[in-house]
Amino acid sequence: TRRVSRRVFFLARRTRTGSMSTCAARFSRRQIVRRMLACAVVAVLLGATAVSAQRWGWSRMPPRFPDGEPTHRLFTFTRGLYQSTHREQGGQGWYTDYPDADINFTIRLSELTHTPVGMDHRDNPDHIVVELTDPLLYDYPFLFMSDVGTVWFSSEEVDNLGTYLRKGGFLWVDDFWGPFAWEQWASEIGKVLPPGQFPIVDIPLSDPIHHGMFDVAKVPQVPSIQHFRRVGGTSTSERGPQSEEVHVRGIYDDHGRLMVLMTHNTDIADGWEREGEDYEFFYRFSVTSYAVGINFILHAMTH
Repeated sequence: TRRVSRRVFFLARRTRTGSMSTCAARFSRRQIVRRMLACAVVAVLLGATAVSAQRWGWSRMPPRFPDGEPTHRLFTFTRGLYQSTHREQGGQGWYTDYPDADINFTIRLSELTHTPVGMDHRDNPDHIVVELTDPLLYDYPFLFMSDVGTVWFSSEEVDNLGTYLRKGGFLWVDDFWGPFAWEQWASEIGKVLPPGQFPIVDIPLSDPIHHGMFDVAKVPQVPSIQHFRRVGGTSTSERGPQSEEVHVRGIYDDHGRLMVLMTHNTDIADGWEREGEDYEFFYRFSVTSYAVGINFILHAMTH
């Protein structure tokens, strides 16, 4: 019985191989070449996607770029895409807090204010990611960037971002900690807006930007939720003594309009992103984070 079974197995294998050879022979040389070219194209596309993901630092959700169609002209949370020179502890470059912070903030802005907020074709909050060299950047007056202590701007990005800001655009940068991150950011934004003409200045709590819709007595130091859990909520400074003090700073144009807002040694956007993950985190940080964010946006969009 075993010999018969082995004979049947080898006969079936020979028959199957012969059938495959016959089928392969039916393909013309042109059809085979077409299939090989199609496989090559797919391989190139997959390789390009992998290279793009490695270059820009995304691996889960790809950037949601503008499609070039006419916009609805309503508020759209716009995140700037940039290249990083290195990785900071707890940071992910431009991708930090994306996309939940963008989505959650847009929802709360629509609920807590009368701001007309854009929605996409699925009736979800509209949010996009834009490259700093993209001409479509000028369609979006509000631009947000996280983890900018790792940023590097090319000469093309310097030129386009500088023009965008001087023509009326507004940039808010958040979630960079300690002196080294500050030095890198100050150096890069200095290429865009030379400090001799556009110095970085502190924005005091007495400034109207803190007392718009909400009266904010103190800008909170919001840690990442990972840091919060790691230390059991006992500390908010992610870099210890080097990042104990929150800094709110800005760059103004020649007419006194705020072009760039900086929240250093705090992660305001994590208060938005993580609002539904931890009860204590929400009440300690998310509520005030929304108040701060809404004040900043309303001020920027009306001044």
